[in-house]
Amino acid sequence: MTVDQVSAEIDRSAAQADADRARAAVRPRTSMAARRHRAFYLFTSPWIVGFLLLTIVPMAYALWLSFTTFDGVSPHWRYVGLGNYRELFADSQTWDALGRTGLFAVTSVPLSITAGLGLAVLVNRPLRARGLFRVLLYLPAVVPPVGAGLAFKALFDQNSGAANGVLTLFGFDALGWLNDPYARYVLLMTVLWGAGNIMIISLAGLQDVPRELHEAARIDGASAWRSFRSITVPLLSPVLLFQTVTGVIASVQTIMPLLLSPDGTTQGVTAISQSNYMYMMHVFAEYFALGRYGYASALLWVLFVLILGATGLIFKFTSGVVFYNVDPEAKK
Repeated sequence: MTVDQVSAEIDRSAAQADADRARAAVRPRTSMAARRHRAFYLFTSPWIVGFLLLTIVPMAYALWLSFTTFDGVSPHWRYVGLGNYRELFADSQTWDALGRTGLFAVTSVPLSITAGLGLAVLVNRPLRARGLFRVLLYLPAVVPPVGAGLAFKALFDQNSGAANGVLTLFGFDALGWLNDPYARYVLLMTVLWGAGNIMIISLAGLQDVPRELHEAARIDGASAWRSFRSITVPLLSPVLLFQTVTGVIASVQTIMPLLLSPDGTTQGVTAISQSNYMYMMHVFAEYFALGRYGYASALLWVLFVLILGATGLIFKFTSGVVFYNVDPEAKK
C-alpha cells in the first residue's frame, strides 16, 4: 500500500469518526425533541378531545339542524335548505330582539368596564385594609349568575322585595321593577354587580404601569387626570381591548332576563318584559317553548357569524389606539 493510499484511508477513518460523533450528538437531541412533542400532545389531549366532542361536533350538528325542520321529538322532519335562514331574515321579532341586544351591549359593556376600572383605581391606592376592600368588591363576581339572578329577583319583587319595602317606608308607591320600563335598569344592575371580575383584571394591568412615568409627569406639572388619561389608559389599552371583546361576546349571549322574569318559570318566556326580550331569549323560546330546533339552530349560527364580525370590527377600529410594549406583529 502506497503512502497516498494510507493517507486516504486515514482521512476516511477520521471522516467516519466525525460522522459517528455527529450522529451520536444529534440522536439525544432528536430523542429529547420527540419526548417533548409526545408530552405536549399528551397534556393537551384532554382539551383537544373536549374541544372536538363538545364544540366542533355540536356546532356541526347544529349547522345540519339549521337546514331541517327537526323539532327534537317527531321523526317526521324534512330538509328545507336555506328556508330557516330566509324566515329568520324576514322575521320582525328576530330583528327587534337583535336590536335590543345590540343596545344592551353598547350600554352595558362601557358601563361595566368603567365601573371595574374605577374600582381598580380606588383599591390600587395605598389605603388601610386595602386587601379587605379588594376581597369584598370581588366577592359578587364569585356568585354564580343563577344565584345573582335569583337574588335580584327577590330583591326587586313587586310584592315582597326589599327595594319596594324601602320605597313604601318613605311613603312612595311600590314599583313593578321586573316589568317595563324598569326591567332594563334591573338587568344593567345585575351586570354592574359582577364588575369585580373586571376590577381584578384592571388592577393587574394598573400594577404593571411603571411608577416612574407618573413621577416624571408629576414633575412636569401634569395633573392626576392628565397623567391617568395620557399614561395609564394607553398602557392599559390591551387590557381594555380584551375586556371589550369578551364583554361584547358575553352581553349578546346573556340569559339573565329569563331569571328576572316576573313568574320565574322556564315556560314563561313570553312573561319576560319586552325591553328584556333579547336575542338569546328568542332562541330559548324557539328551542324549548316552540320546539323548532332547526329554526333555533339557524338563529344561533347567525349569532355566531355576527359575533365573529363584531370582534373583527373591534380589532380593526382599535388597531391604531392599542399600545403594546412588544409589537404583536414582530417576528422572533
